[in-house]
Amino acid sequence: MTDAKNAPHDDAPNRRSRNITEGVARAPNRSMYYGMGYQESDFGKPMIGVANGHSTITPCNSGLQKLADAAVVGLKAAGANAQLFGTPTISDGMAMGTEGMKYSLVSREVISDCVETCVGGQWLDGVMVIGGCDKNMPGGMMGMLRANVPAIYIYGGTIKPGHYKGQDLNIVSVFEAVGQFSAGKMSEEDFCQIEKRAIPGSGSCGGMYTANTMSSAFEALGMSLPYSSSMSNVEDEVVENTKRAADCLVQAVKANLKPRDIVTKKAIENAVAVIMATGGSTNAVLHFLAIAHAAEVDWTIDDFERMRKKIPVLCDLKPSGRFLAVDLHKAGGIPAVMKQLLKAGLLHGDCITITGKTVAENLADVPDLSPDQQVIRAVDDPIYAEGHLAILKGNLSPEGCVAKITGLKNPVITGPARVFDDEQSALAAIMAGQIKAGDVMVLRYLGPKGGPGMPEMLAPTGALIGQGLGESVGLITDGRFSGGTWGMVVGHVAPEAYEGGTIALVHEGDSITIDAHRLLLQLHVDDAELARRKAAWTKPAPRYTRGVLAKFAKSASSASSGAVLDKFE
Repeated sequence: MTDAKNAPHDDAPNRRSRNITEGVARAPNRSMYYGMGYQESDFGKPMIGVANGHSTITPCNSGLQKLADAAVVGLKAAGANAQLFGTPTISDGMAMGTEGMKYSLVSREVISDCVETCVGGQWLDGVMVIGGCDKNMPGGMMGMLRANVPAIYIYGGTIKPGHYKGQDLNIVSVFEAVGQFSAGKMSEEDFCQIEKRAIPGSGSCGGMYTANTMSSAFEALGMSLPYSSSMSNVEDEVVENTKRAADCLVQAVKANLKPRDIVTKKAIENAVAVIMATGGSTNAVLHFLAIAHAAEVDWTIDDFERMRKKIPVLCDLKPSGRFLAVDLHKAGGIPAVMKQLLKAGLLHGDCITITGKTVAENLADVPDLSPDQQVIRAVDDPIYAEGHLAILKGNLSPEGCVAKITGLKNPVITGPARVFDDEQSALAAIMAGQIKAGDVMVLRYLGPKGGPGMPEMLAPTGALIGQGLGESVGLITDGRFSGGTWGMVVGHVAPEAYEGGTIALVHEGDSITIDAHRLLLQLHVDDAELARRKAAWTKPAPRYTRGVLAKFAKSASSASSGAVLDKFE
């Protein structure tokens, strides 16, 4: 196999001028550019792709066009030509609890394919990816790494909080209100007002949920500019940041600084350190397995547990804490978090970043923590001494699964299994008051192949929280959780039910233990009985036989390796 770091883009700054002046390709190439208003002088400039995720599908992306416009202005000012193309998005918040949620993880692959296809097909010298919603982030990064031309990620920015009765609101407030209303703990008037006020404008979901987790990680990874990951979409600074990023990328093109020069194993360790320190989303595990795969970096699910044990949780952020991303930004942003980790020897300061400087050089002038802020703690005064994303194993998940253990008084439960083969019946049982304290809910056939697409379970978990059962009911699934989820929840169980994993063999009433202290997910059924159940088990027919969902189900790898589509044996 050709070394992707050295082929075929090493001469990026010069290849277009050769491509369009050699042989018979010269005239038709130039003619088509002349048709778009290019001048003779343009053909010596870098051609930079701008992957624009703007759409009016979701507030996360409805504010991105101004950034694409700013990117064009910045690229022209830096002496480059901008070539815009689109990438799709799926709103997880809008699709949650419906068949549409099955397309969410699929969209990560579609977005990465869009970026790789346009960069490769148009032989671009560099690419800026602009995104807001959850899968825009890993999808764009995976496409950048596959194409491996100089690249930078532009995050659209977080949303500002809504407000009602003196409380800050965000999207998770609505899902939790559903549970409170159904349990008779909230009036209809309050419920309706929360629904109307939770999302006051454009920007991505406001806590340290998946979008803000991934943007923070990309900043730590070195693929975004410092301070860019916690800006608000509605503030002017996010536009100015895009213009600076455009200039930075043109300099990277001139220096031939490519994504795979930046995204090394040490850089991924930096990113995961920030994910742990900020209390980030469980989805980051799945996505960084996929990002590492795209970068051809040796990284496994066990590396997350290795990092968890040495990285403390420093940030008091929702969903398990008090504050939102806008508060983190005011407190110093991700550079302030990274500065704490670097001083404690928990970051690799020598990693190169898209700025052309090292991590340590980027952080050199970052001020110390202000005593007036409460969002970020010092390393010697953490919220938790160890990270919050625990990798559990046991006979229910021999390949590993992910538990988010912050915010829990005691992350241990043993109880009877309440088994559901789909999300809707599980949600109906919660809403009907059929789930009691001490139960362990099992939601299965929701994995990469079985769902297909690993839908997120925010509706059931939000309902449990709203009913006051967040710490007393366990929930395990081979699907995923929203970044806004917290509670006694375990996701990404692998092997998944559709592939005959042990989760497929659980019967109603079986005893299950979730024990984050022992990193254990165990079904208390003996091996002989499990063997009998496995012999009697029949693989279900695929839910889809045509189209993008069928293609995903056919090709997706296990969640323990990122649910990627190009992991070929």
